[in-house]
Amino acid sequence: MSENMPGAAGDLAAKNPEIWDAYSALGKATAECGSLTDREKRLVKLALAIGAGSEGAVHSHTRRAKSEGIEDSAIIQVAMLAIGPLGLPRAVAAKTWIEDVA
Repeated sequence: MSENMPGAAGDLAAKNPEIWDAYSALGKATAECGSLTDREKRLVKLALAIGAGSEGAVHSHTRRAKSEGIEDSAIIQVAMLAIGPLGLPRAVAAKTWIEDVA
């Protein structure tokens, strides 16, 4: 799996597969514990990455959203929705991070 991941996450997975396997299992369990659609889960994860101010996670979830067929307008809307709760500077930063992947 690590050959598909850029940067530090890929390095961690390659050097510590047992940790990556446990982390992946946790991710699978959390994804299956409710009724959200795959599309909704991806957009929520993008929103959480924006809220956390994690450029790398925003890049990752944007790449995944695009590969899953989520339209650019929906991805950008997540950044725009951040204006109210997080402020204009955080939303603009998120939009630029999303556009890095576009």
